[in-house]
Amino acid sequence: MWWWREVVGLVVAGECGGCGRGRVVLCEGCRAVLRGGGARRVRPGVVGVPPVWAAAGYRDVVRAVLLAHKERGALALAGPLGAALAGAVGAAAEGRGVVLVPVPSARRAVRARGHDATRRIARAAAAELRRTGTAARVAAVLRQRRPVADQAGLSSTRRRANLAGALEVVPGGVRLLTGGRIVLVDDLLTTGATLAEAARAVRTSFTGAQVYGTAAGEAREERPTAGVSGPGVPPLRAAVVAAPSDSFATNRN
Repeated sequence: MWWWREVVGLVVAGECGGCGRGRVVLCEGCRAVLRGGGARRVRPGVVGVPPVWAAAGYRDVVRAVLLAHKERGALALAGPLGAALAGAVGAAAEGRGVVLVPVPSARRAVRARGHDATRRIARAAAAELRRTGTAARVAAVLRQRRPVADQAGLSSTRRRANLAGALEVVPGGVRLLTGGRIVLVDDLLTTGATLAEAARAVRTSFTGAQVYGTAAGEAREERPTAGVSGPGVPPLRAAVVAAPSDSFATNRN
């Protein structure tokens, strides 16, 4: 049993999860870094990914906080991480109410860690959004339909192959994807392969057929483009806590 991790992680304040100084969950300086100065659009190098926003670049403090929460059971960090994710979700939602759909963790990872890190952060983000006046709820409708290999060290192409067809919406789950902008959420974007597969699974749940993104899919998300969106398939958005710093879109005026 790992219930003790819930108690210790939520009650006992150790060192700062970002810089390691002081007896505080996360110091103000690290909280500011985690917020990243406002959500920014990310340009993943994978087709089929919905428009995606990230709160911060994945480096230094942000990396330390995400790893402490996910791998070391620092559960109290879910609050600050959720607040950061809420900022990215807010940018993706464009003023609308939202349905947050967390990308599922592998079952073996959940067993090893004792918690589903992404779902926990998604719930904290929804609570933060509601606190600030945005209608938000979590619909954890995605699940793995087959095992996948560890993604660490895989190239973008091999990640796509590893994940192809790996996710699905649970039976009846599509009924929960109504009443707001659907925003896929994850803690970290690396290549975009995971979000692309999550988007494919959600689109499939609306069409009843296997649909895949095209090279123009990300740019035409709002249009009824064949294989990406169309009648009965709502436009999707995505949000993450962090993404590689070199993946952020450049604003060209």
